[in-house]
Amino acid sequence: MSYIGNAADAKRIRQLTEKREQERKRVEDMIKSSEEAVAGAGLRQFGAGASEVLETVFKNETIGLQTRDQFVEKRMTLKERYEEEARRKKEAEEEKRKKEREKKKRKKEKMEKEKSKLSFADDEEDADEELDEQTRVKKLGKDPKVETDFLPDREREKEEEELRAKLKREWEEEQERIKQETLEITYSYWDGSGHRRKVDVCKGDTIQNFLRKVREQLAPEFREMRTAQVANLMYIKEDLIIPSNMTFYELIVNKARGKSGPLFNFDVHEDVRLTNDATKEKDESHAGKVVERHWYDKNKHIFPASRWETYDPSKDYGTYTIFG
Repeated sequence: MSYIGNAADAKRIRQLTEKREQERKRVEDMIKSSEEAVAGAGLRQFGAGASEVLETVFKNETIGLQTRDQFVEKRMTLKERYEEEARRKKEAEEEKRKKEREKKKRKKEKMEKEKSKLSFADDEEDADEELDEQTRVKKLGKDPKVETDFLPDREREKEEEELRAKLKREWEEEQERIKQETLEITYSYWDGSGHRRKVDVCKGDTIQNFLRKVREQLAPEFREMRTAQVANLMYIKEDLIIPSNMTFYELIVNKARGKSGPLFNFDVHEDVRLTNDATKEKDESHAGKVVERHWYDKNKHIFPASRWETYDPSKDYGTYTIFG
């Protein structure tokens, strides 16, 4: 338990406390001045000066009434401060010596390199220049993080061109394969009434080739077909006169549309869906008609020939209709 005195003692304690505070500030100033004074004198000199200063601080801070614990605590605090200052100064000196050693090492390596260069022959100098050039090129090389796809690249362009050519060949080969596929055509020979037949062609065949097969198929049964010329036959599909040089393949791949149905379906089927929705287009395919040209010229003002017109791939024939 600490001592508690009278009013005079309290006043004296207060005066001593103020005096200690003044002494503490003065000692801090002394420490700062001491650090500046011994900064270039080495750690040993600093240790001695700092020890004396800290001892003075300890004596001044322990003036007056102190318990044993307070005395020991202040002693340890000052000791730790002294050791911390000593450690910091030691590290600073070691760091300084380390930098000096590294500086000397770099200087020595530079001198050895210069000396080595002087002893090289001309061919060795050329090799060094080549190595330096490679080093510079490497330093000025591409940044792998930067997008360079938009820049010209002959090798990449060559690879892309080869890939495009390969894909084109594959596509063309696939189209040729499709053109060789067999297609069954349902048609109706029309001489005022219908005579429905079927004939097989290749998807790549022209309408003219198809009409030649039709004539050969009909000749045994219809006398006029025996003397008819293929050029005088016409193929009408969905109320459109299909040009003789057009192929079935073209009609299929272009999803060609006629006036009364699709031009790419060559079977016959009706739309049996139970719906009255006007927005739903009918899905029906009608048998194409094969007629002689002189019959068409004589009857083109009469239905159904009055609806027929030459097919134009660029024209939109709108919604499918059967009459009108």
